[in-house]
Amino acid sequence: MSIEFIGFITNNDSSETRVRSGPILDRSYIETVAKAHELAGFDRALLAFHSTIPDGLQVGQHVLSVTEKLKVMIAQRPGFTAPTLLARQLATIDQFSGGRVSLHVITGGNATELRQDGNTIDDKDERYARTDEWLEVIKQEWRSEKPFSYSGKYYQVENGFSQVKPFNPAGIPIFVGGASDAAIEVAGKHADTFALWGESYAQVRDVTTRVRAAAAKHGRPAPRFSLSVRPIIADTEEKAWAKADDILARATALQDKTGYRKPVDGHATAGAKRLLALAEQGTRIDKRLWTEMAALTGANSNTTALVGTPEQVAEVFADYYDLGVSHFLIRGFDPLIDAIDYGRELIPRTRELVAQRAAAHKNSGVAA
Repeated sequence: MSIEFIGFITNNDSSETRVRSGPILDRSYIETVAKAHELAGFDRALLAFHSTIPDGLQVGQHVLSVTEKLKVMIAQRPGFTAPTLLARQLATIDQFSGGRVSLHVITGGNATELRQDGNTIDDKDERYARTDEWLEVIKQEWRSEKPFSYSGKYYQVENGFSQVKPFNPAGIPIFVGGASDAAIEVAGKHADTFALWGESYAQVRDVTTRVRAAAAKHGRPAPRFSLSVRPIIADTEEKAWAKADDILARATALQDKTGYRKPVDGHATAGAKRLLALAEQGTRIDKRLWTEMAALTGANSNTTALVGTPEQVAEVFADYYDLGVSHFLIRGFDPLIDAIDYGRELIPRTRELVAQRAAAHKNSGVAA
């Protein structure tokens, strides 16, 4: 089982510890970060979706235009763009880029924020039911060689058809995130890769088991698994933990200016609740999973970190690989500098360790 590193390209130079100084849509910064990810050895990069930020489809197309090999994972929320239209938009970009596009489906989130885009469905299970139909229509738009009709509760299509198809016959890879039972049901039916946040070994075992069961129920092979985490690395373990303490202090001091703080209404997604429950167990989980940033911010994004030397963090990634994780979505608190640092030792060392683990599994007859 091969591994993949996924980065994260923000629209400007900001994070939990960095107050934005440039424009909201900083073209020069986006180009620099995209090229840095490609040079650092990342396979693809995530472009986020939020009800108030620049459009990820257009940012993704620009990233593809200034890189040669880097793939993009464009996040989209079902319910705001007609699935037939989005399918053609993604297929068009995929054709221009030579097959470098993937779709990241995010359904949950804060209902208050979703209403900023006109969402009228507050019930999460119902939103996932809409996601199921949305993905069914998208797949038919990509795959059907003749006009098709679709009649569902949320979408109705008459003689739908797309002349443009994905670049690769296998289609555009679909990533699905979420932690609720409804999310896992949709992932089992549709996901090529299921995206987890940076959870403990025990939590990863639990979620991957549930997703595999959901896929089997639909007669599908299990999807691959991605884990999102924030590596904090230094040349010694002591320096890495000191760096983590400094990041926490700066994030705490800058919460009012950056906006990375606990939701005022106490809202937490199912995934955030899992991270917060983990934080209640302690600040350091398993070998070196650090939870204090999740506790500080309400885990309103992937905020757990792995702290240590590149060798130590690579070892934890290899442990997750043994649990079935093949994709690692990593981003730092200083996004540009950290992406470059990850490329120097962390990414190559992880690939080396995982190759060793895979060879050991093969020799022992254990499936990797």
